Amino acid sequence: MIVVSDTSPLNYLILIGESDLLQRLYGDVVIPPAVHGEFQHPSTPPLVRQWLARPPEWLRIHEPATPPDELLSRLGPGEREAIVLAEELRANAILADERDGRRIAVRRHLTVIGTLQILDSAAESGLIDFPAVLARLQATTFRVSPRLAAVFLDRDAQRKRRSRSAED
Repeated sequence: MIVVSDTSPLNYLILIGESDLLQRLYGDVVIPPAVHGEFQHPSTPPLVRQWLARPPEWLRIHEPATPPDELLSRLGPGEREAIVLAEELRANAILADERDGRRIAVRRHLTVIGTLQILDSAAESGLIDFPAVLARLQATTFRVSPRLAAVFLDRDAQRKRRSRSAED
């Protein structure tokens, strides 16, 4: 499976100590140089910069062969390169949270997975306790509407009810 990541999902998973979920769910993860560069910015949390100073073997940096086209000009550099790289590599998915980037990626027929979807998949696989990890995520600068958080929490509760029913 080929998965390309923009900055946001990787950043937040590192901050909450769950970056290994990416490898467990998807195998190798690819980031473009612009995403790597965004992690070097002085405003990047020290924990994230430290993590990237010694990245795990499953994280690869790959330069897109072509520059981003004009249709991507309103996005940030990391989003632009991540979309181009996902297209070039024919990635199974692109990990992205920002609304504009997600919208454009979908229009370009890319499968988009956000941070909450990553956590939901991990919970479904029994790798995390979704409510506890969501609480840690919400303690960061990650923003999610109460309505969307409730949707994911409800999904997790239903999954747990089904699991208990199957055990009975």
